[in-house]
Amino acid sequence: MDAEHWDRLGALHTRVEQELAKALQQHHSIGLSEYRALARLAEAGDGELRMQELADLIGLNQSSVSRLASRLESSGLTRRDLCPDDRRGVYSVITEEGRKLQKKARPTYDGALRAALDSAAADRNLRPLVESLRP
Repeated sequence: MDAEHWDRLGALHTRVEQELAKALQQHHSIGLSEYRALARLAEAGDGELRMQELADLIGLNQSSVSRLASRLESSGLTRRDLCPDDRRGVYSVITEEGRKLQKKARPTYDGALRAALDSAAADRNLRPLVESLRP
């Protein structure tokens, strides 16, 4: 991949992220990082992930994921739990309210993603990249 393709990928990413964030905020009053955290937690078999694992899955550093977890907790969407084997380990655990919100927001996320990619595909510079991402 050369610099031109990398720049196009960055432009596409930014464009899609903005549309996803706008749709989630507008329809569910939740940010994109919050949605992604809830989605990863909902996908986890037991609904919990170590904070560092969650950070890695959603692309945040440790301090950012700690602030995110605090916001989700204060909204009643997650709770923290200590690892029984290692009391230093902290888990983020999705609550039933968090599961309901994530499930309700999923169609909005999927629709906004499709719409953002459709819009980007109209740009002749981004069309080949968008087409390569679609199944």
